[in-house]
Amino acid sequence: MKNVLVNLEHISKSYDGQMILDDLNLYIRENEFLTLLGPSGCGKTTTLRILGGFEQPDTGRVVFEDKDITNLPANKRQLNTVFQKYALFTHMNIAENIAFGLKIKNKSKAYIDDKIKYALKLVNLDGYEKRMPDSLSGGQQQRIAIARAIVNEPKLLLLDEPLGALDLKLRQDMQYELIRLKNELGITFIYVTHDQEEALTMSDTIVVMNQGYIQQIGSPERIYNEPENAFVADFIGESNIIGATMITDRLVEILGARFACVDEGFGENKPVDVVIRPEDVELVKPEEGTISGVVSHIIFKGVHYEMEVQANGFEWLVHSTRMFPVGTSVGIKVDPFNIQIMNKPESEDEEATKLDE
Repeated sequence: MKNVLVNLEHISKSYDGQMILDDLNLYIRENEFLTLLGPSGCGKTTTLRILGGFEQPDTGRVVFEDKDITNLPANKRQLNTVFQKYALFTHMNIAENIAFGLKIKNKSKAYIDDKIKYALKLVNLDGYEKRMPDSLSGGQQQRIAIARAIVNEPKLLLLDEPLGALDLKLRQDMQYELIRLKNELGITFIYVTHDQEEALTMSDTIVVMNQGYIQQIGSPERIYNEPENAFVADFIGESNIIGATMITDRLVEILGARFACVDEGFGENKPVDVVIRPEDVELVKPEEGTISGVVSHIIFKGVHYEMEVQANGFEWLVHSTRMFPVGTSVGIKVDPFNIQIMNKPESEDEEATKLDE
């Protein structure tokens, strides 16, 4: 396992009596691309600001390389932050923007010139030294903001929704650019976004947050394929989330029909929630399905067809490369490995419970 670079220990923060972070614990490893993912107001940007030294936690500590830096000001920390609003100095050219932090550190002119060339090459903007920020596109300005951060050789780069203002194609290009930079530089990246696809594309580790609590931590594959609760399942990609009964190990009753599954240890005849991804629902002839229904809606999405199937009182979402016209009677089959069982929340607000470490 890689060395732990940063530890957030028992971090709490509230504004005007409203709890934003509640006893948050999180460690970040060296050279990791870790994404804080969640809806607006879940506490992800507050976590980033506490890490960056822009906010003080009410309780808890920030430990960086085994040193407590909770009270260390932002400019004394071995990290840099890239914001959604690029925050470039409009009266300075690109070289001056990139050199700003190095000049404050009293680096030599030769050192600064070398670093500017190196940083511009890294972000694929060689020769842009004399350009002014307002002559650059949004994507180019964002690259300059990243170049300005990396010339300071931070051990940790914090990115607060840095691609949010870009159009889709540019955003996708920049995602690959950031992955490449992270691999080339060996810097730890902490990335804040509410965009699930962005998190799945770029991260080594995703931290899903909601209402100040961590809901799940894991690799993109684990978060997507094995969500730990209905919030994660619903937030990451599209899902069929259905109330069901665990009959016994490896057998679950969904909408009155019994499906084989691979989960164990939930007890017998216990209420559970089931997650089935739309791409894991197989449409077959009615007599071949575990349950049968009728196609009620269809949209062509390019790569696949998105269909809704009314079956046993539930509207199933199905993604398939095969097209079944509206009105077609179909059977529904699901591979046992593609049925994800979750404990049912005991109360309405248990959606935002603390993660059991």
